[in-house]
Amino acid sequence: MIRLLLTTILILSCLSCTSTKKDLQNNKKGSQFTESEQLLIGANNGATPMRVFKITNASDSLLLRTPSQQVIVDPNDPELKNLIARMYATVRDSMSLGAGIAAPQVGVLKNIAWVQRFDKEGFPFEVIINPVIKQYSKKKQDCPEGCLSIPGRRDTLSSRAYAILVEYDKPDASHEIEMVEDFTAVVFQHEIDHLNGILYLDHLKQEIKDAQGLKTLDNLKN
Repeated sequence: MIRLLLTTILILSCLSCTSTKKDLQNNKKGSQFTESEQLLIGANNGATPMRVFKITNASDSLLLRTPSQQVIVDPNDPELKNLIARMYATVRDSMSLGAGIAAPQVGVLKNIAWVQRFDKEGFPFEVIINPVIKQYSKKKQDCPEGCLSIPGRRDTLSSRAYAILVEYDKPDASHEIEMVEDFTAVVFQHEIDHLNGILYLDHLKQEIKDAQGLKTLDNLKN
């Protein structure tokens, strides 16, 4: 009888431990991602593209206008690694091929982006985390821009800086500061804008407004 009682207690203890482990895994306490972000990230493995959020969808548009948050760079964080991998799969997917992608475009409000380096041999893609533009050149450049989140449009902007001084973290937790120029600088500016809740159409609207202001000023002078 005593042996049976001890055996029962042991079995219940094991079941309790197993249940506790499962609860901890399901709750994922300590994650730097929200529950909804965890669901998006964990829905598939790193080889699977994610849905691209678009301004044509009201809820998507609202999220795209929301500034992102800093990332705790942990090379061993499985969720962070899976997000980075899935973002790359998305930007290289034939359905959403682009020169860069930012985390908000896949529904995750974190300061992460992939950028294509047209200033390096082979035009490789690199991931940048917590990027900050420290300086903009006074020199501007005219450049056509499109966006995965703005389907069916492509416009030329004249307000992008030709060169920028940018710093960012890498997935291995190292830190980088560099000067980026020409079209690669446009890619960086475009993706970092996304992290701040800004779309390239905002710059276009401002350029049009500024041009109209100059035209009005010229008319007053005449």
